[in-house]
Amino acid sequence: MKIFFAIVVLAAAALGVAYWISPLLTFNTLVPKDAGGRQVAEGLAYGDGDRQALDIYAPTDADAPNLPVVVFFYGGSWNSGTREGYDFAGRALAAQGNIVVVPDYRLVPEVRFPGFVEDGAAAVAWVRRHISEYGGDPDRIVLMGHSAGAQIGAMLALDPQWLGEGRTAIRGFVGLAGPYDFAPLDTDASIAAFGEWPRVAETQPITYADETAPPALLLTGADDTVVEPRNSEALTAALVSEGVEAGMTTYPGIDHIDILIALSRPLRGRAPVLEDASRFIARVT
Repeated sequence: MKIFFAIVVLAAAALGVAYWISPLLTFNTLVPKDAGGRQVAEGLAYGDGDRQALDIYAPTDADAPNLPVVVFFYGGSWNSGTREGYDFAGRALAAQGNIVVVPDYRLVPEVRFPGFVEDGAAAVAWVRRHISEYGGDPDRIVLMGHSAGAQIGAMLALDPQWLGEGRTAIRGFVGLAGPYDFAPLDTDASIAAFGEWPRVAETQPITYADETAPPALLLTGADDTVVEPRNSEALTAALVSEGVEAGMTTYPGIDHIDILIALSRPLRGRAPVLEDASRFIARVT
């Protein structure tokens, strides 16, 4: 996979500054997409800020209303990322029969915790109000995220303060390589994002693991040294101890980025991330 991303970086340099800044944006530009999914809305505002906007994807051949909804939060250490880099993921999940929403959210240093979680909650509230206009069922939502996005999704799924009564619409949570139990803060990114909050336990999804949590599927790579598998192991154990349906899959030979780009058509053979997530989504919705 390192060779693959070296090629992507070279292509990014050729495409220009914006692509050089984001190798994933370059990857998204170059990678073949799933024909079974299409973008049906772009840049819809769910708030007043420049980064409070979202894109929507739907199955290409879906005419039936009330499809399950997946809200996908991308990662980037809480300080980087853009929804335009995740068209491949939106189309892949939509091709499985879902309405998919990919929101942007405010980043460090514009905000610190809980600003990005608040944006995630606002995006879900928008989905609850409007997704039926795009064929989605507002009462059948699965939250999904990668890395920092998985932390955001987990906070929304587990801590009832964020979604209020709307939490009853959350049928499940899928986390890819998520940081759920990362105290004490020991990286520059986590310190910048959470270091100003006076009670670090309140920033950790594992703190809120109780019997009210929705079913969860936590996927991780055995070779992930950025967010180690122990995060998924700890949250799975905490949820199971509370009687919550929670499962974990560790993919051998997969690292922190592999688990995300395995959603794409060319790299799907590396790990069955899309298959496992889609099976879970279909069952809980």
